[in-house]
Amino acid sequence: MHPITSDSLLALSLDLATSLTTKDRFNRLLATVRKTITCDAVALLSFDNDTLTPLVQQGLKNDVLGRRFHIDEHPRFEAICQSLHPVRFSATSPLPDPYDGLLIEHDGDLPVHACMGLPLYFDQQLIGVLTLDALQPNVFDNIAKRTLEIISALAAVSLNTAMTLDLLEKQAMHNKQVVETLAMQPGNIKSSEIIGNSSAMIKLNNEIRLVAPSPFTVLIQGETGVGKELVASAIHANSSRAQAAIVHVNCAALPENLIESELFGHVKGAFTGAEKNRAGKFSIANGGTLFLDEIGELPLSAQSKLLRVLQNNEIQALGQDKVEIVDVRIIAATNRDLALEVEDGRFRADLYHRLSVFPVSVPPLRDRIGDVHLLAGYFCEKLKRKLGLAQIALSSDFLDALEQYQWPGNVRELEHFINRATLKAKAQNKPPFAIKINALDAGELVNEPMVSTAVQTNTQTASVTDLKLATNQFQRKIIQEALTQHTGNWAASARTLNTDRSNLMRLAKRLGISVEKTVIKSD
Repeated sequence: MHPITSDSLLALSLDLATSLTTKDRFNRLLATVRKTITCDAVALLSFDNDTLTPLVQQGLKNDVLGRRFHIDEHPRFEAICQSLHPVRFSATSPLPDPYDGLLIEHDGDLPVHACMGLPLYFDQQLIGVLTLDALQPNVFDNIAKRTLEIISALAAVSLNTAMTLDLLEKQAMHNKQVVETLAMQPGNIKSSEIIGNSSAMIKLNNEIRLVAPSPFTVLIQGETGVGKELVASAIHANSSRAQAAIVHVNCAALPENLIESELFGHVKGAFTGAEKNRAGKFSIANGGTLFLDEIGELPLSAQSKLLRVLQNNEIQALGQDKVEIVDVRIIAATNRDLALEVEDGRFRADLYHRLSVFPVSVPPLRDRIGDVHLLAGYFCEKLKRKLGLAQIALSSDFLDALEQYQWPGNVRELEHFINRATLKAKAQNKPPFAIKINALDAGELVNEPMVSTAVQTNTQTASVTDLKLATNQFQRKIIQEALTQHTGNWAASARTLNTDRSNLMRLAKRLGISVEKTVIKSD
């Protein structure tokens, strides 16, 4: 044994400071320890969650680095971790040695030998353990306390530096992945301003304010185009996770064979084409929010894997044995009636109940009395900046036409229509393009004229003065005719009416229509 001198201490410090990699730094540390203290094996292990993980070793078999030692299963490790000072075990100690059969110099259980463990503390927190073993008994008995204190301090600093660098590297990689993911997300997910003063929207905003600060999973339901992404963004922006990212996943756009890879990630070589490690959306959203849009489109095989994550907060990348714990809040959205999907066997009941801890319904635009004018003004201001226009004014008759239309495509359809009407009006004006849009633009730009529903209904029922009642009667008649034509087949009827089945069934339910009634009536 060679005592630690000021020269050897300086040499070790310089070695650790100039080491290029963590592995190199650790190997130099162990080499210096073996020069200072005669031993046959030395190992550095990190401590986390009552488990010791070998980071580097000399003198032990290579498979040691793949082992994980739970301290409650190893009395010697437990004694080291519970101590504030180096622990020297007696040569006759009855405690089993965790390295039995793992020493290169000796197969099988170790005979009477010397064993010592140094707990490594940084900022008064246990971060790891340094273990030393020698086949010669009592070889550690006369080592100076000061020597062990210096070795412990150097090992602790080296381990903490490595752990800090590793954490910074992971954070940098995570931040890069978040930025790349956010750059590919839809633009409106970045906004959380909800336009509307109708009673339906006041109710929605109250629900958002109620659920946002909670940790609960939220299921957003509503027809296509109502703004479910905007609601998800508002919930995230008003939550305790607002400083972290909200990561968007369009479940309908995921190829079935890549769903698991997209959500949970994969390692290099996990499947054909997996040329490098790739983090999944759950890992990227760790600490933030994961927005699963069109959740009703997930196949049953993927639903079971998602359920496991919701239950245990654990994910496992494809091709990797290690399980990763994630802290992610889930917000899901769908335009389907998931309760009906469960009844039809297309959606798992257990996943549905996990997702719908707090369901939020986004009202269709036709039920948002007075909001059409506000939204039209909002979209005009956006367009004014985007197109470089001096002003976009909407005539009263144009606004009346907007109000009368039922907007089956909801807010998205309104925005697209305003865009088209503005471009048409701009083409008919000269700079500085302070344009005005009138009702004529409405009739010319919409495939089904915006006033057609009201006009047709009033023509057929001249005595009706209630526009909403007349519109409901017209919609009921059209749906009943489609159902009769297709003998009560909702999917076929929805295709004929150019809508999706769930939206058609929701509208029919509101209008008091059922398949049975329609079929009987057609007979």
